[in-house]
Amino acid sequence: MAETTVVHLLRHGEVHNPGGILYGRLPDFHLSETGQLMAETVAKAVGGRDIVKLFSSPLERALETAAPLADKLGLEIVQDTRLIEAGNLLQGRTVGQGLGVLRDWRNYRYFWNPLRPSWGEAYPIIVRRMKSMIDEARAAARGHETVLVSHQLPIWAIRCAAEGRRLWHDPRRRQCALASLTTLTFDGDRLISIGYSEPAGSLETGPSLPGA
Repeated sequence: MAETTVVHLLRHGEVHNPGGILYGRLPDFHLSETGQLMAETVAKAVGGRDIVKLFSSPLERALETAAPLADKLGLEIVQDTRLIEAGNLLQGRTVGQGLGVLRDWRNYRYFWNPLRPSWGEAYPIIVRRMKSMIDEARAAARGHETVLVSHQLPIWAIRCAAEGRRLWHDPRRRQCALASLTTLTFDGDRLISIGYSEPAGSLETGPSLPGA
């Protein structure tokens, strides 16, 4: 009988970003106080599970989200660039909340092809790197559970691919809230279910930037 392995994709918590910057892969964007509380809440929610491996994007907000869980489980955080935020040509710009980036006509040249997307890393590339990471993490935790801390778009893209849905989409319709868990359950090498939960959902303070 095949072994059951569970892979949890954890999105980082809320980031301190009063300037409304689309921070993408930029350094020095850290969790807010609420984000830190989100990370602690997730650690309490899943810390009793059979989690034997913990991986994270190398960006500060992801590592800070992983830290309470690492402390609770006594695990090392393994950093891997395959879990990093999607590349975005608009990073560093002040865009406000939601899709405020569209209010500046100078940004329109980046939006000529929403199917690619033309403003950043192509969806199929994101899916390939995330799948590679998930396969490796699943092998390392075979028969147990593992957590991978990443970002909204990479998590949503791999979920869409796993569910056989189109990769291009409206960013406002992603089901991937801050500090949420997208859970992939495997029977051997076969994906048998996809779940979603928001252990820190009560701490959400408002909409977050796309690509965060």
